[in-house]
Amino acid sequence: QVQLEESGGGSVQAGGSLRLSCVASGYTYDSTCWGWFRQAPGKQREGVALITKRGGTTYYADSVKGRFTISQDNANNTVYLQMNSLKPEDTAMYYCAVRSVGGCYMSPQNINYWGQGTQVTVST
Repeated sequence: QVQLEESGGGSVQAGGSLRLSCVASGYTYDSTCWGWFRQAPGKQREGVALITKRGGTTYYADSVKGRFTISQDNANNTVYLQMNSLKPEDTAMYYCAVRSVGGCYMSPQNINYWGQGTQVTVST
């Protein structure tokens, strides 16, 4: 089992920045990919940014490329999401996610573990 705890969400004006953190605990040794998804009210959960645990290859949704940066600290089992130039359409609940087997895919169907989520609200 893997437990995930997110932090760093909040409210910010458009153009502002936030940094999300997610600490993983439990049996994390065979996890292959982790990162962030988000879900806005009335919308499906979507992939935002993922990173491979070994190698650090990153993947981004087109909507956040150039604005968001994912990074990891494997020694401390932590993954981060630096979000800059935030837009109102970035408003959502952001979830940390881990996949135990296979590569990184932006589909929530491939995720084995989820955090509880942290709310990000961007106002105009």
